[in-house]
Amino acid sequence: MRVPDDAMPDYKMPERRRSWKERLARKPKTALPLSQDAAARFLPWLIGFMVFLAGLAMLGAALANNAASRWEAGLAGRLTVQIPREAGPSAGQAAGQAAGRLDNAVSVIIGTAGVRGAEVLQRPEVLEMLRPWLDDPDLAARLPLPDVIAVTLTNPAEGAAAELAERLAAAVPEARVDDHQLWLSNVLSLTQSLELLALMVVALVGAAAAVSVVFVTRTGLSIHRQVIELLHLIGARDRYIARQFQTHALHLGLKGGLIGVALLIPAALATRLLLGETGREVLPFSLSLSDWIPLALLPPATALLAMVSARWTVLRTLSRLS
Repeated sequence: MRVPDDAMPDYKMPERRRSWKERLARKPKTALPLSQDAAARFLPWLIGFMVFLAGLAMLGAALANNAASRWEAGLAGRLTVQIPREAGPSAGQAAGQAAGRLDNAVSVIIGTAGVRGAEVLQRPEVLEMLRPWLDDPDLAARLPLPDVIAVTLTNPAEGAAAELAERLAAAVPEARVDDHQLWLSNVLSLTQSLELLALMVVALVGAAAAVSVVFVTRTGLSIHRQVIELLHLIGARDRYIARQFQTHALHLGLKGGLIGVALLIPAALATRLLLGETGREVLPFSLSLSDWIPLALLPPATALLAMVSARWTVLRTLSRLS
């Protein structure tokens, strides 16, 4: 006896629950096969190279700023007084006379208004200061190094440096006063120029990346024009098509940003190795957490720029065609 089909119970096999790996690997369905475009395959590498250049500019500006801040903290409100050892009526002047001139200079410095303190640097300290420029310790030991006095001012803006130079010129004519404020101002001006230059490089790189995304997006619109017209016939709006392109551009921009940062890290490490210990003493190679944050934000910023550029291009192009 045959049982009718409508009498059979409506039984469905339960669907197998996908694992999290399968759900993660499952790609979202898109109406346009944008990932198959040849022009889009090279876009992440092009964006990565641009991000690498922008990161190098930002890295150089951060290093210059940190070095200038370190020099400013160490030299602000300080003077250096140098007294040559060979000064006097003859080159073989006695050590006692040199010590007397040094004591006289210290007395004048301490008695000057606006001076907080004075410290006579010993010869090993002077040799240590010259070590980044003179690798040969024997040569540095044979040099006729002057006596160096480190002077700390109470307030550099009160003109204590000019008064001290005038009083020393009268008491110890051989003494030379080095005011670091002029040198620091030049260094700070150079640092600001480097930061402005880095900002201009980042802006130009961002504009070039946006133009590249616009070009690739227009190429994709031309390739998939027939599919887009078909989507319009079945009721798809411009925003839906723009969403397809902007999602694809977001992934490409993020991938390119990660490539650029991945290239930037070994370049920074190679620069640190090339500088060596001696070079890092002259130009300190140090980056704080606040310096790494803008570099870490390059990939998401690049992805956002690519997404906005692609969406603007699609909506503008489709509005002209309609």
